[in-house]
Amino acid sequence: MVMSVTSVYPQLEMLLPQVGKPIQYVGGELGAVVKDWDGATVRWALMYPDAYEVGVPNQGVQILYEVINERDDALAERTYAVWPDLEALMREHSVPQFTVDAHRPVGAFDVFGVSFATEMGYTNLLTALDLAGIPLSAADRDESHPIVVAGGHAAFNPEPIAEFIDCAVLGDGEEAVGEITDIVRDWKNEGRPGGRRELLLRLARTESIYVPRFYDVDYLPDGRIQRVVPNQSGVPFRVHKRTTMDLDAWPYPKKPLVPLAESVHERYAVEIFRGCTRGCRFCQAGMITRPVRERSIDTIGRMVQEGIEKSGFDEVGLLSLSSADHSEIADICSGLADRYDGDNVSLSLPSTRVDAFNVDLANELSRNGRRSGLTFAPEGGSERIRRVINKMVSEEDLIRTVVTAYGNGWRQVKLYFMCGLPTETDEDVVGIARMAHEVIKAGRQAAGNRDIRCTVSIGGFVPKPHTPFQWCGQTDPETVDRRLKLLKEAINSDRSLGRAIGFRYHDGRPSLIEGLLSRGDRRVAAVIRRVWQEGGRFDGWSEHFSYERWEAAAETELTAQGVSLDWYTTRERDEREVLPWDHLDSGLDKDWLWADWQDALSEVEQDDCRWTPCFDCGVCPAMDTEIQIGPTGRKLLPLAVAGPAGERAPHSHQGHGRTDAATATAIGDHR
Repeated sequence: MVMSVTSVYPQLEMLLPQVGKPIQYVGGELGAVVKDWDGATVRWALMYPDAYEVGVPNQGVQILYEVINERDDALAERTYAVWPDLEALMREHSVPQFTVDAHRPVGAFDVFGVSFATEMGYTNLLTALDLAGIPLSAADRDESHPIVVAGGHAAFNPEPIAEFIDCAVLGDGEEAVGEITDIVRDWKNEGRPGGRRELLLRLARTESIYVPRFYDVDYLPDGRIQRVVPNQSGVPFRVHKRTTMDLDAWPYPKKPLVPLAESVHERYAVEIFRGCTRGCRFCQAGMITRPVRERSIDTIGRMVQEGIEKSGFDEVGLLSLSSADHSEIADICSGLADRYDGDNVSLSLPSTRVDAFNVDLANELSRNGRRSGLTFAPEGGSERIRRVINKMVSEEDLIRTVVTAYGNGWRQVKLYFMCGLPTETDEDVVGIARMAHEVIKAGRQAAGNRDIRCTVSIGGFVPKPHTPFQWCGQTDPETVDRRLKLLKEAINSDRSLGRAIGFRYHDGRPSLIEGLLSRGDRRVAAVIRRVWQEGGRFDGWSEHFSYERWEAAAETELTAQGVSLDWYTTRERDEREVLPWDHLDSGLDKDWLWADWQDALSEVEQDDCRWTPCFDCGVCPAMDTEIQIGPTGRKLLPLAVAGPAGERAPHSHQGHGRTDAATATAIGDHR
């Protein structure tokens, strides 16, 4: 079957006046690329499985979009999840899932790549597959259907969606998409020998692309996994993650997309380094992206200059998991602040730690007058729980930092915590209120007035694969909600202080479902499918999420298999249990992770290996890599100071709807 590649826009255009925010489906953004279909051998449709406003700024998709489109033999277009109003009309009028670049049907592409930052996008994947005319089950697809590739952080345990994807890539994608493109191109040029199965075998034999159909899972009578083994010769027992070592060789995005519709982050983002060795035990991103690899100061400067010139953005985000840890962050910030002094370009450092905060650094970032707030993430409300999670920040550190901030003109601080952490007690959570009270008291004294604010934001903890907490039992929603109620009462117990403290939190039920999807195995696919069939869409959005729908689906689909929602979430695993992702190698040694879990239970902290001797997590020898940090001693920009904004950028673009993490002085941990 040869599918038409004619644009579906004529049919789509008739529907747009009937839906909300129709501009998100139009395409044509500054930086977008539309290549000749017949001039490319391999065609990719790239998806971030959420709404346009969330997906279009996603840096991972933007990077892969550019990398693929720079090739002469390939093209890439983007697609996003459509809202339910348009989905209903598309079904009624037989309009398939489409790309926003050329409005070509997704089902006509060779590869359908989906990047999952969170597991809560799984039902949106099923919607896109169904609208595209791609069978939901990979086993039902033939040569006419795209190869469905999962990537992103959630791909480190793709077992819950193993039924729906053809393969998954663990780790960095810059080089992986090139390898996949080469394999698909050669297979097509050879006349597609062996059909779809041969193509998947070629991908699997790279040892860095996971193809679930080539692995069998056996279960024990009690529901635990007995083993996961290959069922084809030449397929590796373990699949290894990809690690891009020289970030200077991959200075993307070079031509950032400038969205036509409002998006959650409207800025030019530069990833200044990748990886983290702080060792926060709850943080999957920090664990799976090791080792630390810094981008050099001159490459950062060049990327900022070219990115602003090509986009017209008025904000630059210096991104990483803890940006202030870059060995040359002071020179980077002062150099960029000097270069854009008096211009309308501001800098943001959306992620740092209390113990890495430097008011001089923050002053450089706010030199252009944007000084809205600072965000810090103590994560736990007591010294004890912070030792458990290896968040080595003392209350004295926090008070000293906020006093410095309030004393230097800031009036608003946001503190981020988690509820439901391993070994957590009521007292650990209520301690957050006391900490917030101390922040307000110290801040008022430092500022010399009462016009200051502190916002306490609480997130539910979800144990993640490839972390020391992958064995722990998740706290049930009832306990989380009860503790949050106690916390709110404690904050308001002192009216004078409580009036200055904002309190934001979500109930514990969405976190439990995320826990099911994070640590689930292949049996969870039936739950995802049933939720989707019963209307589940956009589960990461509180107004669309239904706990009752997920709970009922889990009861229906899991009971017959001898497991349950609680079995996957609140149950603690032992050391010998085979975990669903054990055959997927993040580089971390499982014995080291278990030892760190035992250290957590003993409240023993772990140092950052960037500045101390190696503590044998396993990544560097397993991945044949090493930590790459400066300082380089090079200068930022051997360039003249920028001229007026109107002379610099071909397009003037003012940001809208910035969140705390996107403001010019927002500083907080990035998970």
